Amino acid sequence: MRWTLKPKPPKETVAQLAAALNVEDFVANLLVQRGISTFDQAKDFFRPSLSHLHDPFLMKDMDKAVARIELAIAKQERILVFGDYDVDGTTAVSLVSSYLKSYYPDVATYIPDRYLEGYGISYKGIDFAHDNGFSLIIALDCGIKSIDMVAYAKAKQIDFIICDHHRPGDQLPEAVAVLDPKRADCNYPYEELCGCGVGFKLIQALGSNKGETSADLTPYLDLVATAIAADIVPMTGENRVLAYYGLQVINTNPRPGIKALVSQIKKHPIDITDVVFVLAPRINAAGRIQHGNRAVELLTEFNLEQAQLFASQIEQYNSYRKELDRQITQEALTQIEDNKETNRFTTVVFQEDWHKGVIGIVASRLIETHYRPTLVFTKSGDKYAASARSVKGFDVYNALEACSEYLDQFGGHMYAAGMTILPENYPAFKAAFEKQVQKTILPEMLTQEIEIDAEIQFTDITPKLFRILKQFEPFGPQNRTPVFWSKNIIDTGYPKTMGKNNEHLRLFVKQNNSPGIAAIGFGLGPKINLTKNQSPFQAAYCIDENQWNGKTTTQLRLKEIQE
Repeated sequence: MRWTLKPKPPKETVAQLAAALNVEDFVANLLVQRGISTFDQAKDFFRPSLSHLHDPFLMKDMDKAVARIELAIAKQERILVFGDYDVDGTTAVSLVSSYLKSYYPDVATYIPDRYLEGYGISYKGIDFAHDNGFSLIIALDCGIKSIDMVAYAKAKQIDFIICDHHRPGDQLPEAVAVLDPKRADCNYPYEELCGCGVGFKLIQALGSNKGETSADLTPYLDLVATAIAADIVPMTGENRVLAYYGLQVINTNPRPGIKALVSQIKKHPIDITDVVFVLAPRINAAGRIQHGNRAVELLTEFNLEQAQLFASQIEQYNSYRKELDRQITQEALTQIEDNKETNRFTTVVFQEDWHKGVIGIVASRLIETHYRPTLVFTKSGDKYAASARSVKGFDVYNALEACSEYLDQFGGHMYAAGMTILPENYPAFKAAFEKQVQKTILPEMLTQEIEIDAEIQFTDITPKLFRILKQFEPFGPQNRTPVFWSKNIIDTGYPKTMGKNNEHLRLFVKQNNSPGIAAIGFGLGPKINLTKNQSPFQAAYCIDENQWNGKTTTQLRLKEIQE
């Protein structure tokens, strides 16, 4: 890994902010690095408020979307809420459908089958709507590129409202309303909402016409916070406000489905990391292994006993997902070695029997070993389907767009995308993708980076500092957990490894005359020799809490150590 110390902001700005907030300079430094340089900005950052949410009607077409839904209700039309099968899609469908059902009964949900229909709006879904008398479809977390499908629905007298957050193509679907803050002609002040976030703006607009405030809608924010965490959108602006209040709902009064999943987590309160690594994978497992409908059933169930039954089924899907993930990752790593492809700029692997539901996870796992843009292909019907994942700073969506002549369809973000391709185009696409990445990626992007916020001394690690850092939460992209760097550290006694394969490192460290502090390094077990015999070393770490036997202590979560 390469260690990069973030550039220091202007000293005068840092000093002024430190004085205004009565904090140490290095705390003010962390804030200025996050774009916070005044007392008022810091107040908004440390005290998120629902009043900071923007007027939903600032979003292009929101007035049209609300008018069409209100007309459908007035005319007693059937409304179908349609969404993708991942966490963002299933939470969005659960949110909008449960809100509408709170005052209008003729609402149903539809999640496409990952294997039979694939990503996004499907002809099968539109046929289902037509056969069952639905005249309005609200599509969430998908649809921005569904030109032909929306036209197909229009021919069947079915209207569409698109609520998406993916990048539009050159042409927009001919829907009644297209809500997407990334539309070139949309002046909404915040572009980085997830699909469920756009869904929340829709119910916020519907609610405002009924005299409801944002505070009245907080019970829905457990879903929004879960989607924000899972979809890895920037933890800034509205996302940070929605996640902050959503975590409060999760910790105090979540819907029964979330409550049933939260029971898997022993610690309290639950933070955004728990949502990312415990809640989100379980919700995702439904669509990966069984069907995304299972997630919607769980998240819209208001009987706790029934929700617990759904949650236990989803736990079984998740266990099976983990088993597949391990097996396919190992097969992919073996394929890379056998094909002698370790010196490429990309990783592109294919095996026709790999489970389509876990190839995205496998792509992420491969990046941990071979750090470069990665595509994992499997067979899906008469085509090949792939999930793409990228490395920091490299836009894999743009790279795919440059190779789109070989693709059947594709969509996604800078760091994650999906695509399908005809088998005969696979060799040419693989070569073109490698060439495009080689031409556009910067050499340093191929080495994993640890970005360090500041160098500090162990004497700076105080209960006051930890209390301040807790107020930086919730963490996420563009508001990462602060990473610190310290030198001349020694282990005070007997460093040890932990885990089934001794993969983790456990230390008790000090610096100069500072008090000792516990430290844990996940995956750093092989580096234990650097810490033996009280040899000095340097570390990049986050300041964390350890809860054990009812006692909470401060500890260092080591990211990396060096001599």
